[in-house]
Amino acid sequence: MAKATPVDRFPSFSMLSSLGFFVATAHSIPGRLIFHPRHWRLFCQWKNISYEKKAAVRYKTRTMSTSQNILCATPRGHRETALAALETPAVVIDRTILEANIALGAAIARQHKVALRPHIKTHKSPAIAKLQMEAGAAGITASKTDEALVFIEAGIPSVTVAYPLVDRAKISRLIRAAKIKGTDLRVVADSADGIAALSAEARAQSHRLPVFLKVDVGLHRCGVDPALPASRDLALSVGRTAGLRFAGLLSHAGHAYAAGTPEGVRLVARQERDLMVGFAESLRQAGLEVPAISVGSTPTVLLNDGFEGLSEARPGNYVFMDMTQVGLGVARPAQVSLSVIVTVVSRNDRYAIVDAGSKVMSSDRGPHGSDSVRGFGAVFTLEEPDAPAMTLARLSEEHGFVEHEGRDLKIGSRLRIVPNHSCPVANLTDRFVAIDEAGGVEYWPVEGRGCVR
Repeated sequence: MAKATPVDRFPSFSMLSSLGFFVATAHSIPGRLIFHPRHWRLFCQWKNISYEKKAAVRYKTRTMSTSQNILCATPRGHRETALAALETPAVVIDRTILEANIALGAAIARQHKVALRPHIKTHKSPAIAKLQMEAGAAGITASKTDEALVFIEAGIPSVTVAYPLVDRAKISRLIRAAKIKGTDLRVVADSADGIAALSAEARAQSHRLPVFLKVDVGLHRCGVDPALPASRDLALSVGRTAGLRFAGLLSHAGHAYAAGTPEGVRLVARQERDLMVGFAESLRQAGLEVPAISVGSTPTVLLNDGFEGLSEARPGNYVFMDMTQVGLGVARPAQVSLSVIVTVVSRNDRYAIVDAGSKVMSSDRGPHGSDSVRGFGAVFTLEEPDAPAMTLARLSEEHGFVEHEGRDLKIGSRLRIVPNHSCPVANLTDRFVAIDEAGGVEYWPVEGRGCVR
């Protein structure tokens, strides 16, 4: 299978402004994109053309099969000045691109008539989760108990914990918080032990808990094998267990990250769908109602060309994207909303040393065996953002090693790093620096940071 090669050029914030990237409500005609009036007006002001000369614009993306309404963005004004003034290292979000990505995920879900329940482990931010809910998400998905509690307390109405829960103390905290806040709490299990723990705590709190059976569709991490009769028996047991209600089947095709190409990702998505729909049919034949079939990963949701029989989609990384998504062919460079601004603090013949090491970037080279990226991120200067990318080649705890390839990176200058994997970067910062289209800066706390219990 051919290996996808990351692009060596990445658009600057100002370049993104010029090229543009806004998403509007999905249009019923595939490939036809309609400008939101506010965005069109700003675009016309930038191009110095009459606002009245508006027209539909046809646009076809390189990798995505769904119709997407992608709009031209506005000038960023003082954005580069704002970036240069930040104290570093700073984890920065381009709010315009973030909102565009959120709208894209919502448009895909609407087009394919599936409920969107995005995974918030990527951003861990109630502020971003609320933007997702405003765009049409039916709820959110979390991994760990304390992470889920942050979003329950923030008032998110429906929370799915897509992680096998076996500790009664954790289950107790979740049920208690959900009852207080009136949250629709949904959980998963993949073992008789997990089902027993969920049942015991649900009964102790006089609660009926919706439980999904986690299905292994190829990652071989958690989940039951849909081909085994024991898996069918386990699903049947959920509905027969006091305090529980069978909610359906749930999967995560994380092995799509090792697929290498968009075509490989689509194959994984089709295989996931076939396994899940086939397993659901076998359960129905055994007399068990399957209320929902929930699937999730950013590559398989964004590149999927068939959602028939599926009920829910749970992408997570799509809000930020990263170099892994670019290298895999899932996203274009203009869709990456998160980057890290750093300062050059030293320099030698081979490396420029920057003030962000593994405590900022993490040592994660990419999720689930992805080999479509180099080092730990792609690096660009603020002064020459259109030049070919450099590589963040090495990390120590407090230092990053940028291969400068003879370029004159002065001590004290600022660089922009686009990480290979944005999720662990978000978990390592206590706040995001959100910059809007006018260069305005807001600081968003990452309330779910470190919530790994």
